[in-house]
Amino acid sequence: MEYRQLGRSGIAVSAFGLGVMTFGGQTPEEDAGRQLDLALEAGVTLFDTAENYPTPIDPATQGRSERVLGGWVAARGVRDKVVIATKVAGPGNAAGDMRHIRGAGRRLDRANLRLAVEDSLRRLGTDFIDLYQLHWAERAITTLGRSRYSLLPDEPGQVPIEETLAALSELLDEGKIRAVGVCNESPWGVMRFLAAAERQGLARIASIQNGYSLLDRSFELGLAEIAVREQVGLIAYSPLAGGTLTGKYGTDPAPIPGSRSSQSAGFLARLSSGRQRAILAYADLARTHGLEPAQMALAFARQQPFTTSVLMAASSAGQLADNLRATELRLPKELVQAINAVHDAGPNPK
Repeated sequence: MEYRQLGRSGIAVSAFGLGVMTFGGQTPEEDAGRQLDLALEAGVTLFDTAENYPTPIDPATQGRSERVLGGWVAARGVRDKVVIATKVAGPGNAAGDMRHIRGAGRRLDRANLRLAVEDSLRRLGTDFIDLYQLHWAERAITTLGRSRYSLLPDEPGQVPIEETLAALSELLDEGKIRAVGVCNESPWGVMRFLAAAERQGLARIASIQNGYSLLDRSFELGLAEIAVREQVGLIAYSPLAGGTLTGKYGTDPAPIPGSRSSQSAGFLARLSSGRQRAILAYADLARTHGLEPAQMALAFARQQPFTTSVLMAASSAGQLADNLRATELRLPKELVQAINAVHDAGPNPK
């Protein structure tokens, strides 16, 4: 396993991390424990969760993912060996109605952030969080998953980035968190966070957790240069595009028991003809080079110069064991060129 610096925080993280958003929900606790053990044995040190997990979002299960992860860390006695990352839910989350988390007035202000941190610390059973991330921006961002921009007016009471960052800086100074990150952010937002940190002497964000995969390389259009030049690397989620890059879905895709396709009625409907063509082309490329499609997709995301870590997420321990074979895989130059050719023929298919 390769280890990389988390921005300028001084924290080292594994180049592959484990996302636990289904733990405590779709993934039974026993299988979650097996996955966590497998990941740690493979050298994974970064474990990512959020206060609103598990998914699908449900008031009855909210916070269980943090509890499952924290319980495993305590039972194994590995707090000094792992980097725990979690997230705070603000008003801009795109996960549906979450008024069960701090009510309708949930904001990224000082009061909400302090309440959220204390609740996460309690569920995780720890004295500090290594990487504390804003799950979504306070404002509406209209470019994620889309190829064009729409201007939406700011809502009344929107908390400025500077105010949010000042509150996070207090938590860092108090030792409750060790580093700050953003998720689902735009180039403008990242640069505003960096400018505020420099101008006001506040905490500097260490990472950007956005979606990135062979089917969605939009991060490269504006954020990649920022990530490299400003040392705010990508923590890539959904590197297998919801499982579609595993090679499981052919020309006539059908739901697979236990997978996301069986959990969401609209999942397969989103597999447009353009996406299916790209998926099949990537699968053919992988097999031509003696690789499993999932392993190729994971290795590609990992070896990008702007990537700090790639979050794996698996439906079962068996699937995770297969994906972990990508940890030492390095794609040759000719394969990367072939991947880029497929992408260039139909970038980021919808």
